[in-house]
Amino acid sequence: MDIPGPEPRADGGVGAVAAAGGLHQYQLQLHAAYGPVVRFQLPGAQAAVSVADPVLLEGTAHIDKRPEQLFEFLAPLFETGNLQVMPAYEHGPWRRLLLSVLAGRPSHERHFARFTTLVTGLADRWAEQAEQAGRTGRTAPVELQQELTALSLRMICAYALGGEVADPGRVVAAFEDVLTEHLGQLYGVPAPGTREERSERAQAALAHLRATVDQVVAEHRSGDRVGDRADRSDLIGALVEAGERPARIRDTVMVMMLAAHHTTGVAVSWTLHLLGRHPDVAERVAEELDSVLGDRAAPEYADLRRLTYLDMVLRESMRLFPPGPYGARETTETLFLGERGEYEIPAGTTVFYPIRAVHMNPAHWPEPEKFVPERFTPEETARRPRLAYIPFGIGPRSCEGAALAVVEAELVLAVLLKRFRFRPVPGHEVTPIERFVLRAADDIRMTVSPRVPE
Repeated sequence: MDIPGPEPRADGGVGAVAAAGGLHQYQLQLHAAYGPVVRFQLPGAQAAVSVADPVLLEGTAHIDKRPEQLFEFLAPLFETGNLQVMPAYEHGPWRRLLLSVLAGRPSHERHFARFTTLVTGLADRWAEQAEQAGRTGRTAPVELQQELTALSLRMICAYALGGEVADPGRVVAAFEDVLTEHLGQLYGVPAPGTREERSERAQAALAHLRATVDQVVAEHRSGDRVGDRADRSDLIGALVEAGERPARIRDTVMVMMLAAHHTTGVAVSWTLHLLGRHPDVAERVAEELDSVLGDRAAPEYADLRRLTYLDMVLRESMRLFPPGPYGARETTETLFLGERGEYEIPAGTTVFYPIRAVHMNPAHWPEPEKFVPERFTPEETARRPRLAYIPFGIGPRSCEGAALAVVEAELVLAVLLKRFRFRPVPGHEVTPIERFVLRAADDIRMTVSPRVPE
């Protein structure tokens, strides 16, 4: 059968995306109007087919090719080729090496204390701000995305580069300069200054990042970085031991920092946003934290497995607001989807993964707009198709750092929710927009007050 979809537009689909309020909204409209498989114009691609049914998605899960044109904006960040679109024969071994580090408990546990220190530092600062505000009879609103994405970037810098970077604050600032320039070009939202000033600033920042990574790589290669392994970069160590050349190691560290720069902070921000609007759920999380942690202000790594309700809350938050709201692959051969192969997708087609639309599919998520953490009990999870929930993508190009991201997010939530109550700032409107990740247009402002366990 012919795949349904809107009539082609002369502007390549840009106007339709803008009119919908962004690609994350457009995907919901497309599938509501045309069904589980939709043909549409995707800016930056010649032809695209979006698949929102988790059963049909199974027929695409093996694809190991990304559309090069869609990821071209990242090319200037890398010197050994754009790692987001490396060919399958090269990608497979590289991915297995990353998973051997990022998906394993030893690496997570080794860096857990450093992560806890960073989160606790933020919590201490918020507590001080709340105390000062309380003395003057005022509230202490915070901008969650700004604060928590800065924290997530510090966490991933500490993980990827190790604990001995000379000036971590400068690394964070440099990475933000690079991303602001390149993502600003992608979305048409330029940073302040002239084009030449922005370019010079981004180039200087990129040079600093590369020099920093090169120094850490050199230390690993020479054996200078010895002693406590918690101060080492497991990622760089594994790449050095595998015999990767320095430039490829540098690019790998850069792509990992890119992928993780905002995702954890955005996921935690949306979770606190939802909990602020569902105080009954927040209270149940607090009760679980008191039960598991007792008087301790922060969990140990082993405690995370016991925070089962917190885990359900995070998963439900990432269902409603997946940090990465979509993905894309490119077919290398003709695909036939459906029990009778009724959907024919030619080779060379961009297959679009509308993650948010998959997560809002009412056939698998009754009343999908509602925030219901109990959807993620083992019994409920077992009733759904495997690909009904895909916040980290699917197949051989799914996120290698998914397990690490969950550990970081649950740690941050545990520390903050053990110490604070979060309430929405009255009158502040929270509107999701897509800027490489799904974030709020004008941040998420909430009041923070100390929580006194009963």
